[in-house]
Amino acid sequence: MGNTYCCIFALLILAYLLGSVPSAVWISRHYYGMDIREHGSKNAGATNMLRVLGVRAALPVFVIDFLKGFVAVNIMSLMRLDDTVTPSWLINLKIIAVLFAVAGHIFPIFASFRGGKGVTTLIGAVTGIQPSVALFCFVVWCIVFVFTHYVSLSSIIAGCFFPIFVAIFSGASYLHYGETSVSFIVFSVVVSLLLIWTHRKNIARLRAGTEPKMYLWKRREK
Repeated sequence: MGNTYCCIFALLILAYLLGSVPSAVWISRHYYGMDIREHGSKNAGATNMLRVLGVRAALPVFVIDFLKGFVAVNIMSLMRLDDTVTPSWLINLKIIAVLFAVAGHIFPIFASFRGGKGVTTLIGAVTGIQPSVALFCFVVWCIVFVFTHYVSLSSIIAGCFFPIFVAIFSGASYLHYGETSVSFIVFSVVVSLLLIWTHRKNIARLRAGTEPKMYLWKRREK
């Protein structure tokens, strides 16, 4: 059992280190001679890269940040090799790995603990746990964005649908397999509330009508 906990601890530290890879900071510094955290919304994430530097700069950041969460969750699957780790325990470990990866993105050790909001990393992690839920949330995000052109509002609404989709798919899993993950449902509710809290400034700007819109098909001003 001692070896089990040592392995879990090591994998969680690895999840945090993966989340700490500051893709936006490194790419903006190396290729554009600037620190993205000093421009736009001052967040080290794909959205701010898109707004300030365009699609070419934002795309690799999105991919890397997505993979950080996806890989962090999937490396925890190695614990299946341990006979003492049950399926229910494994899903709980994956959820904890999500928290470590997102924490790494928000407080990256490789970038003076100043990161982004962790939404893309969270999406990657959720995809690693339940791809169907991530897909449906992405569809909601796209629909809201197409009609409003607000990235923040799209993220908030998709986040609110997150626990709804988790509950639906968990219910379907119970009907078909006689099991469900209560911890994943609780996790989705907590994430939804945290997502709203981290976007509180965006919500204030939306209410004031000062939140900037984003048009992917238009050339952005520098």
